[in-house]
Amino acid sequence: MIILDNGHSGLVDGVYLTAGKRSPIWANGSQLFEGVFNREITSRLKNLCDNNNINNTILVPENEDISLSERVKRVNKIYSKNKEAILISIHANGFTKESANGFEIFTSKGKTKSDKIAKIIHSEYLKEMIEFKDRGIKEANFYIIKKTYCPAVLIECAFMTNERECNVLMTEQDRIAQAIFNGILKLNK
Repeated sequence: MIILDNGHSGLVDGVYLTAGKRSPIWANGSQLFEGVFNREITSRLKNLCDNNNINNTILVPENEDISLSERVKRVNKIYSKNKEAILISIHANGFTKESANGFEIFTSKGKTKSDKIAKIIHSEYLKEMIEFKDRGIKEANFYIIKKTYCPAVLIECAFMTNERECNVLMTEQDRIAQAIFNGILKLNK
């Protein structure tokens, strides 16, 4: 069971509900809302999983910004019924300086089952998304990966605050989803 977490909110009545969590408005007028991007990637991942008979669910079907504690509660409820479940949380990174760039994958601290999952997805993402600098696999105390009972990884697909990378995030969503999905396929072998 692949649990797909689309971090932050989507659009509700055309309004983005999560404070911050967006790119600058670029010179061409475009702007990326992280929660909308996350939903696009998880939707594509769901379709790829469905088309390949891989059991999956989107953690937050709502467009509202569901709290981290509620997200964790949902994950743990799924895991209590399916001990094979893993969580993949999708994000776009941001920083105050536009020069920040690259992708990275996070697991909780210490040696865990999540480490193997992160290595596999990292390897596949690196093969496909060659235009992004590899920032590696890191450990962090992010609530969503620390508090869930199942193995969990958080993917920062690239920096939405870097104009070049933001353009890729907006235009290459099929490739990004495929890169992550290639890792999911290897997990199931």
